Amino acid sequence: MAHFAELDENNIVKRVIVVGNDVTTAAGPLGENDMHVDGETWCKNFFKGGTWKQTSYNNNFRKQYAGKGYTFDSAKDKFISPQPYASWVLDGNDEWQAPVTYPTDTTDKNIRWDEAGQKWTATDKDDNSFNWDASALAWVSA
Repeated sequence: MAHFAELDENNIVKRVIVVGNDVTTAAGPLGENDMHVDGETWCKNFFKGGTWKQTSYNNNFRKQYAGKGYTFDSAKDKFISPQPYASWVLDGNDEWQAPVTYPTDTTDKNIRWDEAGQKWTATDKDDNSFNWDASALAWVSA
């Protein structure tokens, strides 16, 4: 199956649809033509408009599988996931990074980002709370 993302006027993904590989295009069956403009044209004609970009369910092209709210960066020809928090920035690989590096000790912890405190926090199986000390590379009881 081929997957296509419909983009709004700001290149934000509105929806992702699935099209059968057997759909015929000028370049041959859709399943044999990844990222071929004919598949995107087929979507535009079938759905009577819109801007469409093919996305890879297996992340084989355009960085990652698109989802609603993702952005299509036409200059880089890839989909970028939504920014998880206001303080996070894209790195050179277009991955969102927190201002504090993710904890190295992840054993038996439910880890989450605390945007207000700008830190990683965690709970263990006994519901004890911890804060990550990035300089000591250790969890500290909260």
